[in-house]
Amino acid sequence: MPNFTEIYRRYISHAKGKSYSLAFDILLTPFSWITGLFVAALNFLRAHGLLRADETPIPVISIGNLTYGGTNKTPFTIMLAEYALSRGIKVGIVTRGYMGKATDVTIITDGDGERDITGDEALMISRKLPNVPVAVSKRRIDGINALRDLGVELVIADDAFQHRAMMRDCDIVLVDALCPFGNGRLTPSGIMREKASALRRADIVVITKASMSNDIQSVINSVRKYVDDERVFLSDIVADGWGGTTPHEGARVFAFSATGSPETFTSSLTKAGCIVSGSCEFRDHHRYTHDDIRALNEKSAGAEYIVCTEKDLENMQGISPEEFSLPLAVPKIAVKVREFERFTRKLAEIMRPEIVIASNGYGEDAIASVLAVKMMNAYPSAKVSAFPLVGRGEAFKKAGVEVMSAKSVTPSAGIFKYSLRELVSDLRAGLLGQVREQLRDWRKVSRKILPPVCVGDVYLLAHTLWGSGRHPAFVATAKTVYISGHWRTERAMIRNFTLRTWTRDEPTASQIGDIACYVGSPIMDLLGDAHVSRGNVILLLPGSRKSAGKNAGILLGAAEIMRQYGYCDFKMVLAPTLDYSSFFGECEALGWHNSEGMLTKGNVSVMLTSEDIARASDGVCLLLGMGGTANQLCAGLGIPVIAPDDKGKRVQKKLLGDSEILTHGTSRAIAECALRVLEDRELYDFMAETGRERMGEKGACDDVIRYTREVLGWKVRERVYAGLRGV
Repeated sequence: MPNFTEIYRRYISHAKGKSYSLAFDILLTPFSWITGLFVAALNFLRAHGLLRADETPIPVISIGNLTYGGTNKTPFTIMLAEYALSRGIKVGIVTRGYMGKATDVTIITDGDGERDITGDEALMISRKLPNVPVAVSKRRIDGINALRDLGVELVIADDAFQHRAMMRDCDIVLVDALCPFGNGRLTPSGIMREKASALRRADIVVITKASMSNDIQSVINSVRKYVDDERVFLSDIVADGWGGTTPHEGARVFAFSATGSPETFTSSLTKAGCIVSGSCEFRDHHRYTHDDIRALNEKSAGAEYIVCTEKDLENMQGISPEEFSLPLAVPKIAVKVREFERFTRKLAEIMRPEIVIASNGYGEDAIASVLAVKMMNAYPSAKVSAFPLVGRGEAFKKAGVEVMSAKSVTPSAGIFKYSLRELVSDLRAGLLGQVREQLRDWRKVSRKILPPVCVGDVYLLAHTLWGSGRHPAFVATAKTVYISGHWRTERAMIRNFTLRTWTRDEPTASQIGDIACYVGSPIMDLLGDAHVSRGNVILLLPGSRKSAGKNAGILLGAAEIMRQYGYCDFKMVLAPTLDYSSFFGECEALGWHNSEGMLTKGNVSVMLTSEDIARASDGVCLLLGMGGTANQLCAGLGIPVIAPDDKGKRVQKKLLGDSEILTHGTSRAIAECALRVLEDRELYDFMAETGRERMGEKGACDDVIRYTREVLGWKVRERVYAGLRGV
């Protein structure tokens, strides 16, 4: 009856596809199905952000594979670390310390550690990379935080492709040219950790041991099914000298090893000019005993040297080289990537920070465009893009920010809120198709981007989460406790699926919990650095929807009435999203003439502007407004607001309180209300002060920048990107 070692050898041969065993097939295949279901479920939850993944405070490059062992991850990690060091980047390594017993984070340098605690590979890496800190941590994010505290700028995570509980900036996947996918089955029936299609997640795929393969093209073709050519590279194992004794050319050697791919080791010895007279294989990471050494001495009779790998040395603690009956030789190997210059260019390209600001509404676009410009100034080498869910992103285009999402233009000009009729109209206009297209847009960039920044409501949060799979930083502009506050389910979503949330006021932050903060109103950030002074101008704001022409007629009528009482300075703000032809057509039908930026009728003149509301508010004393964000901004500036009474404005009234008066939607009612406010100084001052209290100060956008720099490490990512580019 075969012993355990023989059974294990046959199992490995079956799993790697070198032989076939019906017994293993029948016994293990059902368990592989279970593995497949489990991996698919986890990947689905990760892909849609339903399982939280830790964001890292410094950039991380993951080195991993799809199979168990044998792809040269350790020498590749060493090669990549040496390259980063040559670029002036402070590098650290994080590993889980397989076969080690470390429970807390353990930092080792210069190989100064205990194999039982750290595992063999961590010690080997540390000896190869003097002064580079290696963090051994079961929970890799803790190791990364410890390395950050030591001044590390870039972390290389060993064997982390499947560790999706931690985000990474670049995923490099290694494929063994000699045994790319084993028998093609998932563990335990095969050696696959997940299906080959998972290569689509990789940023770079490196086919290792290319020169040892007799049919490298077929391996390349199998990888190209999932990865485009520009992301595929080849690498070779190259000799890098000997440790211990150096065998002469043609020396007869006996090889022993405990690695994931022992055949690679013996093949490399032959390539180095040795004659392998015999070999002995142990399980990967096997820890050698004195009995093992005595058995090896017996088996190596007739050879001139006994040879093992550098990794094996780490598993022989307490064993002296003198215990071997033959001189011990240890070949040093290194990894050499073909087309290395193309590889490093691609790596630098992937490591460029990509920032996406998402929003859903005209007012939200305005705030998000301010934030996007601040991002571009804070991170000049990053790529900053906008992802508006509603409209064409005109506010972003005006600010010089690239728009990456598909346009979404619907009859309601927004996301359904108040009217079932509007929802039906939007659905008929193709709303669902537009949403699907935007989700596809998210998937195109989800592998590349940093955590998105959302400006808007919980619908936007859910859209971003499902599409990108990333937990975003969330600027919650849509709701406040003054307008019923967030529902319990919304608060739960914010707490569980955002990195940090900025609210419009302190009571709303308290309602949500610790993940939320109030450092100033994001609405008020629309002011920017504009200087706003009080004057005698009455501002007319017809809004940005299709009803703007009708609204303008009502407001212009109010201006005519107020002109009779001596008020003559009027200014109207036109939203950039308006259909100007239709708008001016409606005005002309009421007797108003458009000429040189003015609407005139009799002795009444109204100056027209498309300036943002911050600049348009300079010199304004009162707002007659049918806008949303603009009304709120003016109230925050201490400008009393008069608005027609409707369902939407009654919701806004809860926010603005006594800084806004709602009246009948007729020209006369609006004019009379405006005159009463202007002529009652006490009422005017009360409304002005209430508006400033309700809306607060600006500052949220600057704190978002601070958070991304200090907590999420975006400035460090810029420095690493510059180093990799050689700038």
